[in-house]
Amino acid sequence: MMHAFADRAEAGRLLADELSEVAALQPIVLAIPRGGVEVGAALAAAIGSELDVVLARKLRAPFQPELAIGAVSEDGSMQLVPGWETVPGVTTSMIDEERTIQLREMDRRRILFRAVRPSVPLAGRHVIVTDDGIATGATMIAALRAVRGRGVASVTVAVPVASPERLEDIRPLCDRLVCLLTPASFLAVGQFYRTFDQVEDARVVDLLRAAILPRGPSGPPSPS
Repeated sequence: MMHAFADRAEAGRLLADELSEVAALQPIVLAIPRGGVEVGAALAAAIGSELDVVLARKLRAPFQPELAIGAVSEDGSMQLVPGWETVPGVTTSMIDEERTIQLREMDRRRILFRAVRPSVPLAGRHVIVTDDGIATGATMIAALRAVRGRGVASVTVAVPVASPERLEDIRPLCDRLVCLLTPASFLAVGQFYRTFDQVEDARVVDLLRAAILPRGPSGPPSPS
């Protein structure tokens, strides 16, 4: 099988090539942990932008933890995928329980990541939201709703690969959409990467620590 990307970092650099117009707006790159931070770090470095995270977590189907029935963002808002009610074992009480589990995990990650990268005010900023790919779209939609609620000037979604059907669900929620690959045969995001290892919390912390620092009140970002 021919892989489109060597790894997430290469995918981020390739995205940067398509974002010169947005880069001129001094955007901030918001990456969805954890795999999305590898993409976001390479993208942000290539266009000279700040890097931060936006927390969103998929809601897992019972007995099939890799299957997303929806997602929840750090502000608690929830997005369910079409047809969630037909998934075996899914009930409203099960969804409530899974939502609580994922909110607890986001709280843990928030404490960990904010220790090295305090949250940046987004009001009036141009933002690029990225991940390593879009499968069901639920996590990206949850993240976009949370970002839109923070008074941003514009939202660009930039992803290396996405399911064509799910991409159409994303399009109305952003001002710009950049996707390098929309394959007709889409099974999982990882099939389009030669290396698609799990990204650990420690790696996310390292990438955030190494990224360009937030802008001060009187000037542009400065290297860390």
